[in-house]
Amino acid sequence: MYLGLDVGGTHTDTVIIDNSGVIAKSKIATTHDNLLSCITDSFSAVLANVDPSKIQRVNLSTTLTTNAIIQNKCEKVGMFVSGGPGIHPASYSIGDFYYIIDGQIDHRGTEITLLNLKQLDKAIKKCKKKGIKVYAVISKFSTRNPEHEQLIAQKLGDVDFISVGHRISGNLNFPRRIATAYYNTAVWRLYNSFSYAVAESLRAWGVTAPVNILKADGGTIPLHISQTMPVESILSGPAASVIGTMALCNITEDAVMLDIGGTTCDIALFADGAPLIEKDGIRIDDRNTLVRSLKTKSIGIGGDSVIKINGTSVTTGPERLGMSMAEGGNNPTIIDALNVLKRINFMDTSRSMEGLLALGKKYRLSVDDIANAAITYAMDVIYNAVMAMIEEVNARPVYTIYEFLQGKVIKPKTIYLIGGPAKTLSNIIARRFGLNVKVPQHCQVANAIGAAVARTTVEIELFADTQRCRLLIPNLEVNTRIPAGYTLDNAIDDAKNYMIQYLTTLGVDEKEREIEIVDTYSFNMVKGFETVGKNIRVRCQVKPGILHQCKDILKI
Repeated sequence: MYLGLDVGGTHTDTVIIDNSGVIAKSKIATTHDNLLSCITDSFSAVLANVDPSKIQRVNLSTTLTTNAIIQNKCEKVGMFVSGGPGIHPASYSIGDFYYIIDGQIDHRGTEITLLNLKQLDKAIKKCKKKGIKVYAVISKFSTRNPEHEQLIAQKLGDVDFISVGHRISGNLNFPRRIATAYYNTAVWRLYNSFSYAVAESLRAWGVTAPVNILKADGGTIPLHISQTMPVESILSGPAASVIGTMALCNITEDAVMLDIGGTTCDIALFADGAPLIEKDGIRIDDRNTLVRSLKTKSIGIGGDSVIKINGTSVTTGPERLGMSMAEGGNNPTIIDALNVLKRINFMDTSRSMEGLLALGKKYRLSVDDIANAAITYAMDVIYNAVMAMIEEVNARPVYTIYEFLQGKVIKPKTIYLIGGPAKTLSNIIARRFGLNVKVPQHCQVANAIGAAVARTTVEIELFADTQRCRLLIPNLEVNTRIPAGYTLDNAIDDAKNYMIQYLTTLGVDEKEREIEIVDTYSFNMVKGFETVGKNIRVRCQVKPGILHQCKDILKI
């Protein structure tokens, strides 16, 4: 059996899946001020009639880190950055405690200039005087030689946490590595309070299965690894929506996914049945990062979006000021509009009517006019966001989780609709888009299903320098000797073997080890008029997808 948990902005969804499908599910309100209680209640709801010892795997997704960044609730980070040939690191300053430490390593890993230890000591003292407890350390070419990063980390001594650049990614992109390391540190404490709460709650229930967190690319990593790489959990919520939709629906065409929750609507696109991916990494707060992600977009329209009136103009979103009036809130929302129009019969419908009557009286509008206008406005916002996303995607090369589609133009034929209000809104959305709309079974907990069935994904980059006879895999801390006659074929074989070894340490089932070589290059290094060696790079991955045991048991 597999347990999936999705901690969303409005609701926390939980499911248990076995070979027959979904055998238990729960949707409860997320209590942001007491996540442990919320998570415990979720587990109570689904484990009450299930033997916890039979749970084989637990997968989680959360919007916690995403929301912390959006709401500027991140911890202060001490940033220590050492450059190299090229653009000065001052161009990539981030946060209030950003220090540039002189010292250079070139693109081949040769130390050009020693690290300035006086600058470093002075910067460390400033940070510690200000009470900074978490840090990020980046050297421009640390993926070729991590010595400067290691020295800075050593000098920092006993601090709460340090993100070290070469362990985050083997990618040479300096500005992306700076931003990724910063955010990884900034959300570390918040994320770990969540991860420890989950682990504690599972232990209390007697669940001993491996625990994983869903990443933005739709794959998972073990919880203990995510505790040092929390940045990977950013956008795991929308990724869960996509994987859940794939698990529930047989998608073969160009399509749109809409996940309408209480606070937001998440949008994703499929090309020939495969979800799109941000190949190089997502933008966070207008900064490029190395966090690979499924291509999704979130907009501030959900069931609890507040209805507002300006003159005779009725709008809704992006604000959510609590629950709908039907659930005990103080402001009329989209849910209340649907209640008033008798599209749904949700909880206290008299409270919904009361809220819209008060608005109508104040602005001299009928209740039905307000409700219809609010829903129409919400549908227009969603429609315009989808069209804008399609236009943006079609203006660039199209990458899916499986392949690059040369010259592909996406023309959606179907909308797959999930989320709490999905069934209610399906006809309205079908009319607005003029497309076929499909609402799968278990649409209300599709995110938790997506989390439950996602398989582990891993990416590594191998670098080889045959002149120096060195092989590096930075994020695995591999630094070993190779012969001068080492070839690209040798590098491909080694990358696969190191990947298999790593997947074994993670406990990944052999059936889930679909290793793919993503990029390769090999070029001669010339000195004078002679070739003195080769510079070789190989990048390989296990692609995101659905556990082989779960591929067909949930589809409609």
